[in-house]
Amino acid sequence: MTHTGIEITAELVRDLLRDQHSDLAEHPLKLGARGWANQLWRLGDDLAVRLPWATQSADALLRKEHAWLPTLAPHLPLPIPVPQRLGEPSERFPRPWIVTTWVPGEPADRAPATHVAEAADTLATFLTALHQPAPERAPADDEYGRGGPLADRAEQFERQLASATELGLIPDSDAVRAVWEDAVAAPAWEGPALWLHGDLHPANVLTEGGAFCGVIDFGDLCTGDPAIDLAAPWILLPDGAADRFHKAYRPAADAATLRRARGWAVLRALSGICIGEAGVHGRPGGKATWGPPAHTSLRRLIAASR
Repeated sequence: MTHTGIEITAELVRDLLRDQHSDLAEHPLKLGARGWANQLWRLGDDLAVRLPWATQSADALLRKEHAWLPTLAPHLPLPIPVPQRLGEPSERFPRPWIVTTWVPGEPADRAPATHVAEAADTLATFLTALHQPAPERAPADDEYGRGGPLADRAEQFERQLASATELGLIPDSDAVRAVWEDAVAAPAWEGPALWLHGDLHPANVLTEGGAFCGVIDFGDLCTGDPAIDLAAPWILLPDGAADRFHKAYRPAADAATLRRARGWAVLRALSGICIGEAGVHGRPGGKATWGPPAHTSLRRLIAASR
């Protein structure tokens, strides 16, 4: 994480609004969250301001959301943060920023979904609606290859597996490797480039009363192989819900896609375990709440492969 070097305060956000969107400047303002790449400030009851504060790629990701989410949002069955205004770089703040709709709910890493049937059906309906063929000018698989071949992430897998194993966090590294190798050996995606969220981990999906109520952070929106998003059942759903998800998702994923999806889920789980462990020990970039759902996901993946 590379912080912007500028302290983002309520006063700064309000000054930016006064300079570029003065009609919004006097709405109540309070810090909502400090995310991986952006800070989120709630603006009144219905809006939010997102400003990049870490990672240089955040600028382009915000512009991508501003360009594409207003088109996608009307077709999605869950609320998402729809961009309303774009803030341009200025002397006060040298990076772009956006005003979006506010999506209420608690992140699933803090408040997991607990209703098996409702959670499975809601997630399947959302991904069925999102996974539609994208236009040619839509963003292709991103710099991290989220919509591309799983094998391109082999170095990340080896690094994270080694790190988690050395820390004593992986009880059976051979079983984890077996799931990964089966996924990498699966036939490649040959279908059209579909719209993908690209980053469906528990901190980016919101819940209320044990059910999913929103999806946030579309900065990794891209197109390609749906397997990366179809890792979500192992990561987000309660125990016993994955089979129901797969029956509800349309068109039903073929066996090769499910194998690749399990590989993406392994990557997501290893990443969450490492980030969670860093959070427990107060290291930079760590988030303690990411560990428990990641461990649960890895347990499910190993059990399903046996």
